[in-house]
Amino acid sequence: MSGDALSQDPAELRRRIDTTKAHPARVYDVFLGGKDNYPVDRAAAAAALAANPRGYLDVRHNRDFMRRAVTRLATEDGIRQFLDIGTGLPTAENVHTIAQRIIPDSRVVYVDNDPVVLAHARALLTSGPEGMTDYIDADFMTPSEILEKAGKTLDFDQPIALCLVAILHFVEDEQAYPIVRELVEALPPGSRLVLSHLTEDLNPENIRAVQRTYTERGFTFVLRSRAEVERFFTESSLTLDEPGVVPAHHWRADHAAPVPDQPDAAYLESLDAIERVRYADINDVTDADINVYGGVGAKA
Repeated sequence: MSGDALSQDPAELRRRIDTTKAHPARVYDVFLGGKDNYPVDRAAAAAALAANPRGYLDVRHNRDFMRRAVTRLATEDGIRQFLDIGTGLPTAENVHTIAQRIIPDSRVVYVDNDPVVLAHARALLTSGPEGMTDYIDADFMTPSEILEKAGKTLDFDQPIALCLVAILHFVEDEQAYPIVRELVEALPPGSRLVLSHLTEDLNPENIRAVQRTYTERGFTFVLRSRAEVERFFTESSLTLDEPGVVPAHHWRADHAAPVPDQPDAAYLESLDAIERVRYADINDVTDADINVYGGVGAKA
């Protein structure tokens, strides 16, 4: 295990944390039932939930898409290297946990630039004894830096799965498409792109209401159509795996999303809406709930 994350001065990390402005990774953490967030992040999550009361299903099914994609790539394709950019805070079933359970010597590099995520890098770096896990403190906007640092852990002569899960809707077109192309160009043949993205194609009224709550807080928040999401694959000459770019809950569904342990009814009733989300069973999803596409593409 390694990582420039571990050499960071804790006092410097604390200075970098801005608790006055919501951060996407920490808002995501709220919806996943995490505790590594601040009041401003919980307020942003609560506003999004008020705009779309079942919006937590986008977050949770996005995460479950990642579980299924990594499982499939490791199990069926023998992919043993993963580059996960926009990692977010550690939660149950991270990429390395899934991959190393299937292929113990898998190598995983996580990338994020949020100091709260960085402060928790040690939790991310609990690799199995045969595998290797690294954490890079870098921004999606600096692909050359990411690739250079990832090369210390990953073998760029062997296939790599690039995971861009729920990150690109925070990036404008003029940066998003060229950066994805640059990252994919650096990957060897046999590599994969795992990508998920919010859209207004499916249930526009709900997701536009959520979009307003984010943009009011200063986030870039770009909703892309199916064709615009497919463009990330086609512009990089990737072949989409079946079933293509589809609503996340339909991508090779196995109906095995983990069900959280349930507290007693009285305790559950005492919680506010955002706190109850962590106990929700997401297996009752319908097409009217989901606003996120998922897809996996292969590099020839």
